[in-house]
Amino acid sequence: MTTPLALYIHWPFCLSKCPYCDFNSHVRESYSERDWLQALQTELTYMAAQTGPQQLHSLFFGGGTPSLMSPQTVEAVINTAQQLWPTSENLEITLEANPNSVERDKFQNFARAGINRISVGIQALNHADLKSLGRTHGVEEALQAIDVAANTFERYSFDLIYARPDQTVEAWEQELTYALSLAGSHLSLYQLTIEPGTAFEKLHQRGDLVVPNDVASETLYTHTQRLMKAAGLPAYEVSNHAVRGQECLHNLIYWRYQDYVGVGPGAHGRMTVNGEKIATQCVKAPELWLDAVKAKGHGIHRQETIPAEDQQLERLMMGLRLSEGVVFDAALQAALPEKKLQDLVDEKLLVIEKRRLCATTAGRLRLNGVLGYLV
Repeated sequence: MTTPLALYIHWPFCLSKCPYCDFNSHVRESYSERDWLQALQTELTYMAAQTGPQQLHSLFFGGGTPSLMSPQTVEAVINTAQQLWPTSENLEITLEANPNSVERDKFQNFARAGINRISVGIQALNHADLKSLGRTHGVEEALQAIDVAANTFERYSFDLIYARPDQTVEAWEQELTYALSLAGSHLSLYQLTIEPGTAFEKLHQRGDLVVPNDVASETLYTHTQRLMKAAGLPAYEVSNHAVRGQECLHNLIYWRYQDYVGVGPGAHGRMTVNGEKIATQCVKAPELWLDAVKAKGHGIHRQETIPAEDQQLERLMMGLRLSEGVVFDAALQAALPEKKLQDLVDEKLLVIEKRRLCATTAGRLRLNGVLGYLV
């Protein structure tokens, strides 16, 4: 029995570029959606020939802003994927969406197209922070989108960003408590980070954007974990919280280092091909990816076999984000420096129990440092 397969579809277009965002997203005045659909279907066909008949367990439309796609395009992509791979009876099909009214009005058509899980990019529930984050929707639009999502899809989630400029613990607790009254069984809560190449980086370097320091950020994180656990949505990953059994399957496949196919500009993949783990990366620029697919049937510009030891390190780096951690088997033990591992256990940043290696709450808070020291 092969491991579950996940499929990621990258839609690279947005109405505007948010100042904190370092994703592969682009603003275009126009493009041919028909050409894009044809290219996605062509690359899907190529990828299916590489993976063979693995069973598809999740399909995820990300971006960019995939809710800018027409429901007809989304449905065509879903149908193509289901024709190319055998699918699980419980196939999870997620679409990321903005809460703007134009996109919200398409939610019911997305559900009819086959989407059974939606993730809405709310980011904040007050006007001032929505404006500073560069969001084009207001609070009322956000609330309406959550309401429509809850009444349209089998499962829904929404994102919030915290550790925002001038944000206090009290203000965040009040906002998060309100968010929990609107939430279903899943919430994604991301600490604001200043990413290279973003507009926020320039503002931060000039001193025009001040974010909470490390101590304040740790306090915000700790309070977030406490509130979410008390509400019955504990963290199953650093930034993702869910009622038990309602975790996002697609993301679990990533973090458990199972196979996933990446289709579209800049998409990454990890696939098992002829018994070997293969890393793929597609051309990042949208128009260049489109040209590549037309020319050779796919947009992959980098493909390589991952050495066995590197696989273990990748599995560790992904798996320690999960509260369940990773299986601490002989292969992983052999790939890790014993003394450094023991140092982190002694510091109560990692724990080994029941043949699993897990980051503690303190370890997940400092995960980049923990991984940097260990590997």
